[in-house]
Amino acid sequence: MNESSWGAPPQAGYWGPPDQGPVQGAVPAGPPYDAHHAQQTRPMPIVPGAPEHGGDQERDQGTARPSGPLFRDEPTRARPHPGEMPQNPEPMSDAPQPAPPPQKKSAGRDLRAAIGVGVGLCALVAVSLFVVKAVFVGVVAVAIVVGLRELTKRLEERKGIKAPFVPLAVGGAAMIVAGYVWGSDGAWIAMALTALAVLVWRMAQPPENYLRDVTAGVFAAFYVPFLATFVSMMLAADDGPWRVLTFIVITVVADTGAYAVGWRFGTHKLAPRISPGKTREGLLGAVGFAMVAGALCMQFLIDGGTWWQGLLLGLAVSVSATLGDLGESMIKRDLGIKDMGTLLPGHGGIMDRLDSLLPTAPVVWLLLVVFVGSG
Repeated sequence: MNESSWGAPPQAGYWGPPDQGPVQGAVPAGPPYDAHHAQQTRPMPIVPGAPEHGGDQERDQGTARPSGPLFRDEPTRARPHPGEMPQNPEPMSDAPQPAPPPQKKSAGRDLRAAIGVGVGLCALVAVSLFVVKAVFVGVVAVAIVVGLRELTKRLEERKGIKAPFVPLAVGGAAMIVAGYVWGSDGAWIAMALTALAVLVWRMAQPPENYLRDVTAGVFAAFYVPFLATFVSMMLAADDGPWRVLTFIVITVVADTGAYAVGWRFGTHKLAPRISPGKTREGLLGAVGFAMVAGALCMQFLIDGGTWWQGLLLGLAVSVSATLGDLGESMIKRDLGIKDMGTLLPGHGGIMDRLDSLLPTAPVVWLLLVVFVGSG
């Protein structure tokens, strides 16, 4: 290497005296200095903490520059010693990841609160049912009024539908009493008068959405209090408390069987667009549990009843209870809510407990009349 090959004399520190030649490990000088090019080149920024001298000496010694961040936001990484594994190594992207632990099925509710409320409701029903019939009629009437309040309130909140609550509450309570005192004729008359009261009551407001509001009111009157009158009609029989108890026991057992079997073995959806949690296996559980409970109740609780009648009664109850539950789920899905209310911890509202009982009441009343008479 001579001067003519680079266009500049040797630089100090890179080339030794002519008689010694280049220093071992030195780096040759760069291209010739160009003043015009230097004016167009921006100076290199000075990095805080970087040494001003000694870089060439490190290259001469064949060592690396001490570790440290080149920029302020660069994290400092300690260089491991030879033979030592680095701390906090970054995981390899292609390394096999452990499978996530299987998630346990959850009921989605506070089971302790649900059980406590359920026991309390059973105690209230049992005491009022077998002590004084009129007290049980009052309990049913209060439950119906609360259920109507929940339904009308949700309709107004979610859809803007203003179903008249006052005539519904008064007429609903009157239906329960009329069904107990005068039977089916009294229930139908009370239903007609309640519908008329809804039409008249709504006239006191502006005519906008009149048809929508009164239609919802008539639907609420039929869906909640009128179906509940069949419970008071069962109670009016001589063995009325046992008929009502049979009705409640079979319905509750059907719901419990559907929940237990569906939660444990359910894989095939029954109606995913309406209620994604219900399965065909749960329906089979409801049928099996209800038929066994119906056979036992008809054989030991109902005068003149037989076990085979109980099998048919349990089958009918399991179907009607499932349809009632799906109907309630359809309403709540349309309203965009999970529960109708929050009165009962672990259960929701009153309507969330009446969803399978209401449509089952006329089915049980009719089959009992067919099997053993009206009493």
